[in-house]
Amino acid sequence: MQVQLKVNGRSETLDVAPNTLLVTAIREHLRLTGTHVGCDTAQCGACTVLVNGKAVKSCNTLAAQQAGAEITTIEGLAQDDGTLHPMQAAFKECHGLQCGFCTPGMVMSAVDLCRTRPNASEAEIREQLEGNICRCTGYQNIVKAVQQGMAATAAA
Repeated sequence: MQVQLKVNGRSETLDVAPNTLLVTAIREHLRLTGTHVGCDTAQCGACTVLVNGKAVKSCNTLAAQQAGAEITTIEGLAQDDGTLHPMQAAFKECHGLQCGFCTPGMVMSAVDLCRTRPNASEAEIREQLEGNICRCTGYQNIVKAVQQGMAATAAA
């Protein structure tokens, strides 16, 4: 079947099987490999993307279910000239990553948090990120990065 999506600002028509997961369409059909596959059960959050601006675990939805949607992956956050999105820059500056496997999903969840709760407290940030598992950092620098990214996003 054909599915039309707008991915990172570009219109895409994909030929996919009806049971193709959105994460598979993103990684294998569009070759955007920044969206990671972790658990395949929507538990770890490594596959989080923005669907119409809202954080969604792409391993838990079919590509066909998102027909006509606007999808933003981690590759779509930076500006065309390579300037990082404020949240990406904050993760880099605050050392909010170690191995980096969870980072794309964390960043995408944090960008959604900026949209829904731009003045989120530390407790709210931690609550929002509960669906994203990191096995390396202990979350302290991730929370700092989200706080810095929120401030920078608000100032932009």
